[in-house]
Amino acid sequence: MSHGATILGGIAGTSLTPTERDFFRAADPWGFILFGRNVESPDQLRRLTGELRDAVGRDAVITIDQEGGRVQRMRAPHWREWCPPLDQADAGVRAMWLRYRLIGAELRAAGIDSDCAPTLDVAQDDTHPFLRNRCFGTDPARVAELGRACADGLLAAGVLPVMKHMPGHGRAIADSHKDLPVVAAAEADLARLDFAPFRALADLPMGMTAHIRFTALDDAPATASRRMIGLIRQQIGFDGLLMTDDITMNALSGSEADRATASIRAGCDLVLHCNRDIAGMEPVVAAAGRMGHEAMRRADAALAMRQAPQDDDLKALWDEYSRLVPTAADA
Repeated sequence: MSHGATILGGIAGTSLTPTERDFFRAADPWGFILFGRNVESPDQLRRLTGELRDAVGRDAVITIDQEGGRVQRMRAPHWREWCPPLDQADAGVRAMWLRYRLIGAELRAAGIDSDCAPTLDVAQDDTHPFLRNRCFGTDPARVAELGRACADGLLAAGVLPVMKHMPGHGRAIADSHKDLPVVAAAEADLARLDFAPFRALADLPMGMTAHIRFTALDDAPATASRRMIGLIRQQIGFDGLLMTDDITMNALSGSEADRATASIRAGCDLVLHCNRDIAGMEPVVAAAGRMGHEAMRRADAALAMRQAPQDDDLKALWDEYSRLVPTAADA
């Protein structure tokens, strides 16, 4: 059965209104994304995730940005505070696996079964501050190694990872929430450094595009570029479910409906729409349309990787993590 080619996040508060419920039932998005405005307490969040799935009548994927550091929607006092990923990178692969196994456990307990992580962008000296400490490091091989640990930890928790921002956001010196970053690096340099972590993790179930223009490859930002989406599929080798980054961001031009149309035409499977009310979501839902055969194939493959959490001793995992990352206990 085909669903709307969207992941929607325009939920105003901490519970669904009747109007929102009716809209989501009709729109039938493939999934949902939650934000800090939707998060109050564990019991409230479990109710909300239940309401969302009831609205569409199925076990829809619900994702969130829970990287740690600034990009963390679920926070103290009900959930742990996590340092930025880059601040923990030196603690090693096992510590990164533990971190995201524990984050995944917190998500699953609240009814959330996807996390927009790992961030596989390779940090550079001039990477914009909005992104830099969200990365795992400056070496592509190390980024891939820690990114794999992150993804494996989430999968062990029964949470689908979403690697981002494909094919690489690390060279951007502008914040794509506000402006379109333009990267002038040669294709060979991009392939060697920026694309490498994504190529190493191309077997992951889900990915998110970058709103970046790569002048050596196309005039359009990657999200709306058939050539760049083709590169993600062929050169990087990713055959997983590909969503856009939030199309309400100012890096993209035209109306949000135009952006949705361009993204689907470029080859994205899903349009991610985060920050509008129902009136803002309606034209995007119409423009994105229904998921095609290939998108549904990829979606089914992603869902097949959504397993029950491993039967781990979470307290023992936290104790081990605290030994490897001593500052964790302070948080």
